[in-house]
Amino acid sequence: MNNNMNNKISVNSDNIFPIIKKFLYSNKEIFLRELISNATDAISKLKTISRLNNLNINNDFKIKVIINEKNKSIHIIDNGIGMNEKEINKYINQIAFSGAEEFIKKYSKDSSSIIGNFGLGFYSSFMVSNKVTILTQSYNDIYPSILWTCDGSTTFFIKEIEKKNRGTEVILYIDDNNKEYLEYSNILKLLQKYCKFMPFPIYISLFNNENNKETIVNNVFPIWKNNPSKLKNEDYIKFHHELYTNQLDDPLFWIHLNIDHPFNLNGILFFPKIDKQIDIQREKIHLYQNRVFITDELQGIVPDFLSLLRGVIDSPDIPLNVSRSHLQNDNSVKNISKYIIRKVSDKLNLLFNNNRKNFQKKWEHIKIVIEYGIISDNNFFDKAIKFFLFTTIDDDYYTIEEFKNLIKEKQINKEGKIVFLYSSDKNSQFSAIEDSKARDYKILLLNSPLSIHIIQKFESFYNDICFVRVDSDHIDKLIKRNINEKQEEKLSEIDKNKIKNYIINNDLIKKYGFSIELEYLSENDRPFTIIIPEFLRRIQDMNSLGNTLSNKEINKYQLIINTCNPLIKKILQINSEEKRVEVIQDMLNLTLLSKNMLHGKELSEFISKKFKEL
Repeated sequence: MNNNMNNKISVNSDNIFPIIKKFLYSNKEIFLRELISNATDAISKLKTISRLNNLNINNDFKIKVIINEKNKSIHIIDNGIGMNEKEINKYINQIAFSGAEEFIKKYSKDSSSIIGNFGLGFYSSFMVSNKVTILTQSYNDIYPSILWTCDGSTTFFIKEIEKKNRGTEVILYIDDNNKEYLEYSNILKLLQKYCKFMPFPIYISLFNNENNKETIVNNVFPIWKNNPSKLKNEDYIKFHHELYTNQLDDPLFWIHLNIDHPFNLNGILFFPKIDKQIDIQREKIHLYQNRVFITDELQGIVPDFLSLLRGVIDSPDIPLNVSRSHLQNDNSVKNISKYIIRKVSDKLNLLFNNNRKNFQKKWEHIKIVIEYGIISDNNFFDKAIKFFLFTTIDDDYYTIEEFKNLIKEKQINKEGKIVFLYSSDKNSQFSAIEDSKARDYKILLLNSPLSIHIIQKFESFYNDICFVRVDSDHIDKLIKRNINEKQEEKLSEIDKNKIKNYIINNDLIKKYGFSIELEYLSENDRPFTIIIPEFLRRIQDMNSLGNTLSNKEINKYQLIINTCNPLIKKILQINSEEKRVEVIQDMLNLTLLSKNMLHGKELSEFISKKFKEL
């Protein structure tokens, strides 16, 4: 070859590099990941060739990243296979460029959905540089060393040089718009993010004539590559804290993923302690490809309900340069997702069967994940019904089959369905709970934000059960009772009509628009009860309305008048209309107050009145 040579890259566009900078500007930090990946590949190739050909070479493989602030340059150095002139032309001027051009064409159509922006390779270096130089020496020393340099145009310069060591050095001359990449801390952060588990040691240093101190930045033996039988609990816990340095809590348990057919996947998923709220998770599952960090946004790869977990998934079989919508239709991704679901469900089932007591202790911290999985994935639901636990208000735990068998003889409604009584709040529903406990009924505690969806899921699967909140009606209307002795009705039809008219004319009733029902209940039951029908309660829960109710919804509430309560008879005996109105008003206020429905002026006046009576 000529000692000096200027040449042109064969391209369709006169200048591809501004396009690279434009479309990948927000993701430009990936340049370091791409160059380190190339260096890793170069070492891997040399190891393979050395093994196959029994070459006697120095196998102290390493990658160096040196920051030269004075020259405004970053040096990525490997002692891998190196390149000769022909290989430079092939891998840099042809393959690398054509790959970059193809990537840009895809990326320019949908710049927000190319997963990890992976695959741009060597030419990503021009996102931060105004000139890039390659110094390379092939492992085969019959070839001379080569210098290749390009200033960001389609023209490159190449010549033979003298280079002592085998391998490749890529020098990036950082442009003025990207000076932050000359800061040691920034480069260290990027290496720890993208290259933390690369298979060869990576050293970082600042160029200094007096002291060129090197620091290793990666763990070349990540435990997800190990045989699970050779790992101890301490190894997993240590690795969890290595992944998430800000997390003080240990994971509850973990699942080691390891499969090489029909696809290749390794990884570890950790179950952290999760409270009742599905918050945005700061610590997410990391996706790697051959130990290279790609992304922690795994929509379309990992089922949504498992996005609440932490850990690592490493697979070369997940397509990266595609849109997220395309992932959902990719067969390999579908199979990977099914495999992960099966491994998670198998692990949970194993924990449940091997040590149920310990599983129950963890339940409050893991149930939100399991609930989310049950309502969102039928494959998981089919397995989870074996270990999903219902908790009672007395802190007892039952699977659905266990609870059905416990209550099937006693808790039956008039349609013959088994009634799963539940409470969402033991304090606000205290009186209804007490009425039910007095009849020896079992009550579940369903206070998760996903409880309403869980109810509907189980009701759709089991046609012989129904869930009813304990305060959605009088307990004797919710569950069919066999009562031998019936109390005699204490009010005549005339008296009933009088009571109904007295109540209807009350200002509070008019304001709230309650419908009124007279029921013959027990003397021990309250005179007034506000009933929120189950169907309305579910609508509220689905819409997250809580206690904020529209007038239209309040009109659907019922005020139940217990004609057997002595206070009702007392109202009829009051001759003074003023006194009768006052007693009814107090009874209604107390009833509304018990439901947290007395507010504003009415609440203030009622409290003031009661203070004056003291």
